[in-house]
Amino acid sequence: MRSVAETSRQAAFDPLQGARRRRRKELKYGLLFASPVLLGYLIFVLGPLIFTFLLGFTEYSMVGSPKFVGLENFARLFSGKEPLFYDAAVSTLYYVFVSVPLGIAFSFLLALLLNGKIKGRAFFRGLFYLPVVIPLAASSIIWLWMLQPDFGIVNYGLGLFHLPKFSWLSSDTTVIPTLILFSLWLTGNTMVIFLAGLQNIPAQLYEAVEVDGGNTMHKIWYITLPMSSSIIFFNTVIGFINAFQTFVQPAVMTQGGPDNASYLIVYYLFKEGFQFTKFGTASAVATLLFLVVLLCTFVLFKFSNSLVYYEGRESGR
Repeated sequence: MRSVAETSRQAAFDPLQGARRRRRKELKYGLLFASPVLLGYLIFVLGPLIFTFLLGFTEYSMVGSPKFVGLENFARLFSGKEPLFYDAAVSTLYYVFVSVPLGIAFSFLLALLLNGKIKGRAFFRGLFYLPVVIPLAASSIIWLWMLQPDFGIVNYGLGLFHLPKFSWLSSDTTVIPTLILFSLWLTGNTMVIFLAGLQNIPAQLYEAVEVDGGNTMHKIWYITLPMSSSIIFFNTVIGFINAFQTFVQPAVMTQGGPDNASYLIVYYLFKEGFQFTKFGTASAVATLLFLVVLLCTFVLFKFSNSLVYYEGRESGR
């Protein structure tokens, strides 16, 4: 029979117990090294998110303590007592669902052109990426001067060709299309991501299409688009998130005008909170915006299961 001492020694050197001890030690050190990031996330992301959500159920104007009002802020938004909310919501949806698809198509087309063997390719890549480097407020001021109805360079150029001049930012019918046009100028980041993806497509696939008698359109349709679907999906998700958060352009260029036609939702949120000090209403709008962005992202991910190709994984799984 084994002695008690021998049994104790075997238990002390139990490999499973040693492995568990190592895992606990690794977890402890992992949490220790990740703690600055985790603390930063809790303090600067999760904390404000929860605070904003709770503030949406209160009436608060920085005077006194927040007063709990339940769903009153949300009811006022949907009952029409805040008429600018509907204008901002409609304008935002118009801007987002037009600018994002156009931006994806435009940047993908640019990437296709700049991925080819053209003269001055490096120069044009830098040229189209340059607007991203310029601060957005400065870009907005540049466009504001370019689009001046009387002495702006755009209307001056139209006049040289005897074309009608436009009140780009002074008409409620053209202000959102103008902001959408401006958004196409800021697609340099998206273009660079597309370029990186296009350069990773194996050349043998294009050679196989040529052997089968395919032309350029066949290469794009059957090779480039499917192989770039994951990048298109990524840029689309990021594009929707960024478009819903558009603030600088209407704040600098139009201040929500004319006739509140360019009141985008984040600009409306800013005005409610920091001009009218209605922080409860502003927080309710922020909560609704978060839910809308979350819903759009969820829908895009659901469609990605059947439309997006990931290398090493079958589509639809």
